[in-house]
Amino acid sequence: MIFQTPLVTGRLERRYKRFLADVTLDDGRFITASVPNTGSMLGLTAPGSRVWLSVSNAPPHRKYAHTLQIVEADNTLVGVNTGLPNRIAEEAILKGLIPHLSGYASLKREQKYGRNSRIDLLLDDGPRQRAYVEVKNVHFIRTLGLAEFPDTVTARGAKHLEELVDVVAAGHRGVMLFIIQRNDCSRFSISGDLDPTYARAFEHARANGVEAWAVRCHITDNSIDATELVPIE
Repeated sequence: MIFQTPLVTGRLERRYKRFLADVTLDDGRFITASVPNTGSMLGLTAPGSRVWLSVSNAPPHRKYAHTLQIVEADNTLVGVNTGLPNRIAEEAILKGLIPHLSGYASLKREQKYGRNSRIDLLLDDGPRQRAYVEVKNVHFIRTLGLAEFPDTVTARGAKHLEELVDVVAAGHRGVMLFIIQRNDCSRFSISGDLDPTYARAFEHARANGVEAWAVRCHITDNSIDATELVPIE
């Protein structure tokens, strides 16, 4: 996935109100940017961190022209836009990076299912089992090389796992796909100490037929691309 326009660089001053960040750009301007991430971004909001932002050419009524896309942390680049993993996942599936999800004739986005939910990707191919794919963004790390999810309590995430169990019980495939938006991870794990409920829901889901895959990405200052599957511990 290549960003449509070149990203601009700066230094993070602070993140606040969850969806906002103050940044001093390299050209000296002080701006407020939107932050497309509802999570805690644990370990990614240190003042002074190097950041990359996209600039919108949208109509003047848009309040913030800049959007935070990448943060440098632990000497690596980290993608923080939680709106991108669905697109990255779709590209990974279409180029055959995940063999177990290859070969479907139809891929649809944001389809209704479950209890008033929408599945991120729905794969369909006539007589084959439908594959309901729930995508999660991952950028949290505590141990070198080990990406973890979640970085905070996520009741919504546990609900999605329950709905995937129902999908499997109905005769379809339920799939959790974790997209690791950082360059320095070769393994993945559930952070059960941060959200024991999610960890239990994950183990229950896998025991009841829900598939789980983790994909690492390669991030540069102008692109984020899925590169390979990594083991889930």
